[in-house]
Amino acid sequence: MAKFQVTTLTPTIGAVVEGVDLSKPLDAEQFEEIHQALLKHQVIFFEDQHITPVQHRDFAARFGALHTHPLYPGVPEAPELFILDNHKDNPTDNDSWHTDVTFIQTPPMASILYAKLLPPEGGDTIWSNMRAAYEALSPPFRQFLSSLDGVHDFARGFPQRGIVAEGAGAEKHAKAVAENPPVLHPVIRTHPETGEDGLFVNFGFTDRIKGLRRKESDAILNMLFEHIQKPEFLVRWRWKDNAIAFWDNRVTQHYAVNDYLPHRRIMNRATVLGDRPYHRSRMPAGLKTAAE
Repeated sequence: MAKFQVTTLTPTIGAVVEGVDLSKPLDAEQFEEIHQALLKHQVIFFEDQHITPVQHRDFAARFGALHTHPLYPGVPEAPELFILDNHKDNPTDNDSWHTDVTFIQTPPMASILYAKLLPPEGGDTIWSNMRAAYEALSPPFRQFLSSLDGVHDFARGFPQRGIVAEGAGAEKHAKAVAENPPVLHPVIRTHPETGEDGLFVNFGFTDRIKGLRRKESDAILNMLFEHIQKPEFLVRWRWKDNAIAFWDNRVTQHYAVNDYLPHRRIMNRATVLGDRPYHRSRMPAGLKTAAE
């Protein structure tokens, strides 16, 4: 079977994968080739894909168990997926840099987003490579950050008076807050498959750094939130109908550009659960990184 064609988009992050029909089951070789492209490029794109919600779900489930979001509406045919339907009466809440669902103990390893309806122009998504952002910091600062943990809070990303919370309703939001208390993750995360280190704090959910005074924590986090936006770390994707983006949530952040209102933009997303983040200096007993 012919191999897929993988076209790099930037030297740092992003590639387009051609020659695969995701509406059909993947054999073991195809699956591994896509998996390796994801690890190498952090976010990969597939164009002109015509998949049903069930096919979308089944493709995502090849990579692991799926997360069901506590607030967003599910897709009726495949409730593990959820719908992002944004328009003038329901503007996006994703126009800030974030890594998906870091408010749980085992944040997603990946997300898979499918374009269902696009505005005539605008509505791009931008991704940033957290390994590149980490490596651009000075060695002493990297060493300092490696000993720290960040507090990730569901309520920061989904406040009570926020768009998504109000859409879900007060009862559903209160239940989600109660079931998702703040969690700790290392500020620097060692990737469980590549063994490489990357930043693991994001504006969407990281509220503070444990053990620091609030002003110290804010100064460091705000610096990092700005740092990860450098153009050298980024790829910007201009969506086409029926395109798919598949990103490694362990080593990226992304930003949904909110420039298309009053037009409508509808996307379906599958979210693949990952494992508990760690730094190589504080690894779970008996675990080795891929690099060791």
